[in-house]
Amino acid sequence: MTTNENALLLPVPDDDGAPFWRYAAQGELRVQYCADPDCGEPRFPPRPCCPHCHGFDSEWRPASGRGRIWSYVVPHPPLLPGYAEQAPYNAVVVELAEAPRIRLVGNVVSGPGARLDSVDPRRLRIGARVQAVFAPAGPGGPVVPRWVLERP
Repeated sequence: MTTNENALLLPVPDDDGAPFWRYAAQGELRVQYCADPDCGEPRFPPRPCCPHCHGFDSEWRPASGRGRIWSYVVPHPPLLPGYAEQAPYNAVVVELAEAPRIRLVGNVVSGPGARLDSVDPRRLRIGARVQAVFAPAGPGGPVVPRWVLERP
């Protein structure tokens, strides 16, 4: 992770995860799957070898962007300055609808480009349905998936 001028943590793509970030920059959520026809298991985080069949072929399939909150926290001080300015905010783990073993970390926000504190953490519940939205992670940052509640 690196930081931007607002002291927000930013992802640092590696070779295996670079396609994830390229698709996110286009507003698309894709997940790496094993390309072996006898396996076809999803992989996250992205990696060169399938943990199920140990094959090396993979493909990036579109995901619906729908999921549910599997877990969440509301961070408390001390916080990095860029995050302290947006507290209270949430950090969630989202289980993808079509691949329940795939869980992504992010934030529930009120809409694309909204601040991290745009949703009152008291509105969050385990199991709440969410949909992916995409926005830059701060000024000049990479585009990251965030989440909006399906039933605000």
